[in-house]
Amino acid sequence: MIPLPSRVYLALGSTDMRKAINGLSVLVEQALALDPFSGDLFVFCNRRRNIIKILYWDENGFCLWHKRLEKHRFKWPRRPEEVLAIDARQLSWLLAGLDLSSAHQRLYYRHAG
Repeated sequence: MIPLPSRVYLALGSTDMRKAINGLSVLVEQALALDPFSGDLFVFCNRRRNIIKILYWDENGFCLWHKRLEKHRFKWPRRPEEVLAIDARQLSWLLAGLDLSSAHQRLYYRHAG
């Protein structure tokens, strides 16, 4: 089971899914400039958008979670940034096939009337 982290990072673009724990942890450090030992989740997707891997540090070792869709594609965000921070709720939407960009935006008000 994947833990509920404080932060989830999507590595935008496509990732070579031949990479395993060592290759993905180096990618987190060098390409994303983040700490793979932080306990945060780092999410990667392949070019065909049918495979997602999630890397995280679990107190005494790395864990790598892998999901392959037999049909359909993940709604992977297309943005110019290399990394996108999301929350655990948005990760569950992504894994369920929902599009993160079509969610309602949060509204901020100062007065009710």
